[in-house]
Amino acid sequence: MTRDPQSILSHGAMRPLQIAAVVLCILLNALDGFDVLAISFASPGIASEWGIDRAALGFVLSMELIGMAVGSLVLGNLADRIGRRPTVLGCLVVMAGGMGLASLANSVIELSLIRLATGLGIGGMLACTNALVAEFSNDRHRNLAVAIMAAGYPMGAIIGGSIATGLLADGHWRDVFVFGAIITGVFLPIAWVLLPESIGYLAQKRGPNALERINATLRRFGHEIAQALPPAPEKAHSVSIAQLFAPGLARVTIVLTLAYFCHIMTFYYILKWIPKIVVDMGYVASRAGDVLVWANVGGLLGAALLSVMTYRFGVRALVITAMLASTVLVSLFGQGQATLGGLALVAAAAGFCTNAAVVGLYALFARGFPTSVRAGGTGFAIGIGRGGAALGPIVAGLLFNAGLGLGYVSLLMAMGSLIAAGALLFLKEQGD
Repeated sequence: MTRDPQSILSHGAMRPLQIAAVVLCILLNALDGFDVLAISFASPGIASEWGIDRAALGFVLSMELIGMAVGSLVLGNLADRIGRRPTVLGCLVVMAGGMGLASLANSVIELSLIRLATGLGIGGMLACTNALVAEFSNDRHRNLAVAIMAAGYPMGAIIGGSIATGLLADGHWRDVFVFGAIITGVFLPIAWVLLPESIGYLAQKRGPNALERINATLRRFGHEIAQALPPAPEKAHSVSIAQLFAPGLARVTIVLTLAYFCHIMTFYYILKWIPKIVVDMGYVASRAGDVLVWANVGGLLGAALLSVMTYRFGVRALVITAMLASTVLVSLFGQGQATLGGLALVAAAAGFCTNAAVVGLYALFARGFPTSVRAGGTGFAIGIGRGGAALGPIVAGLLFNAGLGLGYVSLLMAMGSLIAAGALLFLKEQGD
């Protein structure tokens, strides 16, 4: 009996080049993490140079998040049609160009449009890497691999942010975007060489040379080859949004999208506003960047702990717990601290919980959506959910401008995590 090509990967051991492809996806997600937060590190300098208030800054901070919403939705579905590999390469081109152009911007409108376009590439990349990691991993390590992939996001913010704080101490906010353009460009040839097309995608999409391409990747990874493709489905597969709301899948789509939307509002409130809040307390931009780096250190530790715990506990229960803790700690962040070190510690704890929940949500995406719509389903949930990401900084900026203090704003923004936890109570996970 002919084995399904995807099952060869799913049931076999993880081989070195297979691991390398997964690691590359993790690094690409780390690149996403820095590219998204580059504007946060630069925001105090932008506000100072152009004299914009908090409400206007909130809109600038949200522009690439709006682009990410569209990119995740549109390019996630495109990846299910033309393939993960070409979509990833195209996203890298868009991201590198956008970072380079941001360093040349001369007005709020110009910078906002550039960040909007850059977000298209970031959003498409995020949907693709999540699908690729799930499809390159075997069954035993899939949850862990997807969780580590999501942990790459804060890892990129930590490493890139540490470099950015050095650039801000000795240079200009534009230098942050120059660095981002260079490092993104470096990944283009690396991805071209190391990233093959997904076997799951090739087996699903088929085509005249699908088996040859699948076997080439299986040989490269060190696995046995497939003698034939599995039987074709009775109806030709066509990816559409309607499929995500078909009986049996609609509940998963609605619950995961709502949970992501609400929690990501809280997540990006913390990540986008920390530098400006700290600068307004009287600290220099480089020290404010340090606090944001510590928030991402906490995020990385939270992602790592949740990744390990997925071997012993249900992912859904872990995510709900992290979201409840996030509600408490984001509210605590708003109470302020007597020292910068104390503020950094609370920010790290809040980052720990908020990012652990995001990591768990990505694992739930990989479990909830079948291969045929995995990139599209992930893209839809992230795309619509990114509306919450964009709203987070904007709503916070408007609340600040309306005269509300840090404590009230933080309490209100923390409610996103609480609502998300409630939504996940309606999700049935395998093994529950």
